[in-house]
Amino acid sequence: MKRRHLGTDHEYSAETLALGYGYDPRLSEGAVKPPIFLTSTFQFASALEGKRFFELAYGLRQANKGEIPGLIYSRLNNPNLQIFEERLAAWDKTDRGLTFASGMAAISTSLLALVKPGEHVLSTAPVYGGTHFLLEHILPGFGIGTTQVLAGSDAVERLRAAAAAVPAGKVAMLYLETPANPSNVLTDIAGVVALAAELEATTGRRPVVAVDNTFLGPVFQRPAEQGADLVLYSATKFIAGHSDLVAGVATGRAAIMEQVALFRTILGTQPNAFTGWLLLRSLETVSIRMHRQAKSARRLASVLLEHPRVTAVHYPGLLQEGDPQHAIYQRQCTGPGSLISFEVQGGEEAAYKVLDSFEVFRLAVSLGGTESLVEHPATMTHADVPPELLGSFGVSPGMIRMSIGLEHLSDLRRDLEHALSKLG
Repeated sequence: MKRRHLGTDHEYSAETLALGYGYDPRLSEGAVKPPIFLTSTFQFASALEGKRFFELAYGLRQANKGEIPGLIYSRLNNPNLQIFEERLAAWDKTDRGLTFASGMAAISTSLLALVKPGEHVLSTAPVYGGTHFLLEHILPGFGIGTTQVLAGSDAVERLRAAAAAVPAGKVAMLYLETPANPSNVLTDIAGVVALAAELEATTGRRPVVAVDNTFLGPVFQRPAEQGADLVLYSATKFIAGHSDLVAGVATGRAAIMEQVALFRTILGTQPNAFTGWLLLRSLETVSIRMHRQAKSARRLASVLLEHPRVTAVHYPGLLQEGDPQHAIYQRQCTGPGSLISFEVQGGEEAAYKVLDSFEVFRLAVSLGGTESLVEHPATMTHADVPPELLGSFGVSPGMIRMSIGLEHLSDLRRDLEHALSKLG
């Protein structure tokens, strides 16, 4: 199957491509589903073929028209990974995808490939705790400068001001997480892309616009359609969706992905074939799962909104017309997803009381699985961020993050109401 129907040139939908794109059953004894290619190495038909495969793998020459990189070694490429990468890139409307051993492997490999010592990364905040640690504590050790600004409706202006403080031409990347983890605050992707064009016009250097799309992608948000160059995921979350694997993905423009692919090859940050096979299994149902989860999340967000001891509910589905955040949501999202953050009166002590009272919701980190999860960002996923800094990012001691799963809505609602009743 190609991306377009051969007879009509009609572009297939992502849900259809997720079931057939990138795989020819004739190459695998007619198996309807791709087998698991549990092999470390692949046999060449000839010495010359091996030479040509390596030339492409190490960027020693450009591929000829219609030439497809051959299989060499599973650190470089593997059929299970390649099929998944092609399908997710088609979903994201990007040129190429790459799979990694974790979301942080995707993020760190991409940043190390695209940002050099002496250059600078400008990022919105808050971001996932691991990403924050990478920006604040790891990259500076490689001579890479980083600046974080508050995410939200004014983030473009904040990024512009931060860029003005960096030597001309040294801003190598504008990094966004939207919605932000765990505040659910949105940042205007197209606005940041426009800022990248401004910087190119004034400094001669266009920064790469990278977007962590874990919360809404690939179903409810496609950053590449807004002009983003690089789309990043913790595939552990919604894409895998069953809390049974750890993986990451990056998709993006061909020239950028070529650089990232080389670093992945040398750093060895790709997953194994079985993980690729599991990702293929999961991608087939990601749209169904995410739509069902979002439907339940909308209802539960309304329950939270009505509770007297809940002081704030952060969920894109509750945004009202006239709010600048609503305008961003309308431009770049097709659905609100199923992550809800809310704040309770009484700070950390009250939040713990609620967290310890759930029976259906599991008290665990991660998100996007079939089971519903709750956690305390300030002392769990974002524990490495100083409390005063977290507070400036809008993450309070009373904040709880919920990931809505596929349990029956009535059971989730009853469980939520029971946990909230412990607030008195």
